[in-house]
Amino acid sequence: MRYLRVSMKRSEFFAQAGKIFTLALMANSVAFAEEQWWQFRGPQGNGHTLSEDLPLKWNEETNVVWKVPIHDRGWSSPVVWDNQVWLTTATRKGSELYALCVRKDTGKLLHDLKLFEVKDAMAITSANTYATPTPVIEEGRVYLHYGTYGTACLDPETGKVLWERRDLNCDHEKGAGPASSPTLVGDYFVVHVDGRDHQYVIALNKKDGTTAWKTDRSLDYSEVPVHHRKAYGMPILIPRGEDGEQLVGVGGRGVFAYDPRTGRELWKMRHRGWSIAPRPVHGHGLVFAIIDRDDPELWAIRPDGSGDVTETHIAWREDKRMPPRASPLLVGDLLFLVNRNGIATCLEAKTGTEIWQERLKGNYSASPIAAKGRIYFFSEEGLCTVIRPSRKFEILASNALADEPLMATPAVSGASFLIRTEKHLYRISESGR
Repeated sequence: MRYLRVSMKRSEFFAQAGKIFTLALMANSVAFAEEQWWQFRGPQGNGHTLSEDLPLKWNEETNVVWKVPIHDRGWSSPVVWDNQVWLTTATRKGSELYALCVRKDTGKLLHDLKLFEVKDAMAITSANTYATPTPVIEEGRVYLHYGTYGTACLDPETGKVLWERRDLNCDHEKGAGPASSPTLVGDYFVVHVDGRDHQYVIALNKKDGTTAWKTDRSLDYSEVPVHHRKAYGMPILIPRGEDGEQLVGVGGRGVFAYDPRTGRELWKMRHRGWSIAPRPVHGHGLVFAIIDRDDPELWAIRPDGSGDVTETHIAWREDKRMPPRASPLLVGDLLFLVNRNGIATCLEAKTGTEIWQERLKGNYSASPIAAKGRIYFFSEEGLCTVIRPSRKFEILASNALADEPLMATPAVSGASFLIRTEKHLYRISESGR
């Protein structure tokens, strides 16, 4: 009987161990799923990655796993799901719009798909492209968006078009072009459409592309100059107390919050800005949003109001050397920003108090990325400056690639950066990882 009792205990032990092992595998699977870089600025849309193994140093000869050419032009960021990396590109005059997919492990081109042909595309400035909006991807589907020129959902394995829309139209204005990136919220594909003629947010059913809801901006734009009505924003999904969640984004002359299930406007905040591109971030009970292009300001907004909250819900503002393009980065209690001219700023998130302001080499359009103990700033000249996310300004490394423009925010996958320059896509990772 004693041997039987020992045997039973051993059996129970192995059963419990098996459960623990299974739970550990499930936890790892969840962590891996969370680290799919499926949208602009990563899993949470805030520039953070859980990766602890990203390279600190690289150049054209060191830690480049592969480098593949990308035809035509585009500033869309890469998105990654498992072993696929997707991005968009377009001919210089916008007559042909493409979706590209490469294998993450080898850099092999899997798909090069011409999705749309465009007649008489509006001329745009050389600073923009017809493939600037970043795609979104999930298991079994990838969504490509080109602003007013077309939106398509594909099977990522076969490249088959599952649905498409060509009626999400607005006047991007000659010289401007498309830039607003979409996101996924539950069963919906959501995107801002803020042009000179129309200003609205729309949610499409992911399954078939039909309209779930569409909400016009509630501001009266009749007295607003037409070029001040447009914007290039992208919403974030944040909590709303006991009411669930809210979609918050910046449009021309206003910040808006919507119920993601119905599109009902929850609150708005009027501002003076237009052509805004940075994506807001959220933390400490505040939304941190850039509200202008020509004279950028950072506003810290309490997102718990209803109706017009312009006079009541601004916690603090900062207008000294704020970014017109790169999105803010919140790390703990600190906000990090870099403006177009390379002025990096560290602020206390709760109060807006300036901690430091320093100059980095180069000009900046890409949004910064935070990994464990590091912040990566990518300049338009292909230089990456790595600093410590602290109250003391400290450069850890500077890394240069070939002299090609770099406008797209990189993606992260495991221990690798996926970096898009004007003519190439790089996978950067420490040797042996």
